[in-house]
Amino acid sequence: MRHISLFPLVIVAFLLPAAAHAACYADYKAKQDSPLRLHYGVAQISGNCSAKSAKAELAPRLAAQGWTLLNVVSTFDEAGLDKRKASAGSYYLRF
Repeated sequence: MRHISLFPLVIVAFLLPAAAHAACYADYKAKQDSPLRLHYGVAQISGNCSAKSAKAELAPRLAAQGWTLLNVVSTFDEAGLDKRKASAGSYYLRF
């Protein structure tokens, strides 16, 4: 009888959920009218890490504060946060 090692399967079972829930962020552009104001920001996204999910999640968050989402520039993981912090200024992880 052949023994199959369960150790690799157990490791994979624990690592997959962690990878699936890795932090996701999006950088975006938004506007307000009367007077016209624009901003670039960075926000954490809780769903699927895609531009489509980011748009669906960010639009209502921004709208609740009177902003209109113009576009999602990109989605990224924690490795991309530091290089965007200065550009986002006060809109870094605000929404």
